[in-house]
Amino acid sequence: MAKSNHSAVPEFILSGLKDNPELQAILFGIFLVIYFTSVLGNLGLIVLIQINPQLHTPMYFFLRHLAFVDFSFTSSVTPNTLVNFLREVKSITFYTCSIQVCCFLTFVVCEQYLLAIMAYDYYVAIGSSLLYAILMPRKLCNQIMASTYIYGFTVGLTQTVVTFHLSFCDSNVVNQFCDEVPLVALACSDTHIKELMLLIIAGFNTLCSLLIVIISYVFILVAILRIHSAAGRQKAFSTCASHLTSITIFYGTIILLPKSSHFLNRDKFASVSYVVVIPMLNPSIYIEVKHALKRIKEKLCLAVK
Repeated sequence: MAKSNHSAVPEFILSGLKDNPELQAILFGIFLVIYFTSVLGNLGLIVLIQINPQLHTPMYFFLRHLAFVDFSFTSSVTPNTLVNFLREVKSITFYTCSIQVCCFLTFVVCEQYLLAIMAYDYYVAIGSSLLYAILMPRKLCNQIMASTYIYGFTVGLTQTVVTFHLSFCDSNVVNQFCDEVPLVALACSDTHIKELMLLIIAGFNTLCSLLIVIISYVFILVAILRIHSAAGRQKAFSTCASHLTSITIFYGTIILLPKSSHFLNRDKFASVSYVVVIPMLNPSIYIEVKHALKRIKEKLCLAVK
């Protein structure tokens, strides 16, 4: 079956966001600025956390991995999207498309569970601050992240293999980048098993990660209410505010992602925004990083004086 797939569809044509050449140039400029902002923001965040000993805590450890996931996520899709803005024939090869789908799924799953892990980490930091370093040792954090990456890659690879073993014999036009829902809609073979897998696995991952987030924040709320001082409560709330913002944007965009072939045109912008915009926003959301930068600037000023 794999051979017939390759001979029938050697490449996929990317439909693009708009067909107007002038709009393509404008969109190229917008996406280029967003991508470079995202790359600089996430790589800068990784470097900042790495070089500052004060940020070598579990909370910043997970934040550094979130930046890495966001950087990898957008870099697996956006460069090819930028190139296609400038091409008359917007296409992507069968193998490149499969790699893009695998990366897309892998990093989506990783980010889902990483945000859930961070919610639990915030609960430990607020609810058991005196035991935080003992409850979240570096070895445990490394094991958690290794398990997250392995699981994310396993899901991405499995889903990609099943998707690209479908037969594509008619239309080969997909959205601005390769995603499994538009590809399944193009298949001319039986897609019931694939659609069932997509529904079960996506539903399981979303439900599990969101459940961890909700339970963690229920306990966080209880822990905050037990804090007697107003200043302590405000500090705890400000610690969680950035993470709550990331979660709201992430899951809000997931709701808008394509669920079936009937909504692909409407959700095209939601899919592209999910891949391009969210990785740019996350570095600027986390206010504690701004505080860390402020402290570093103050130290540098004192050193100069």
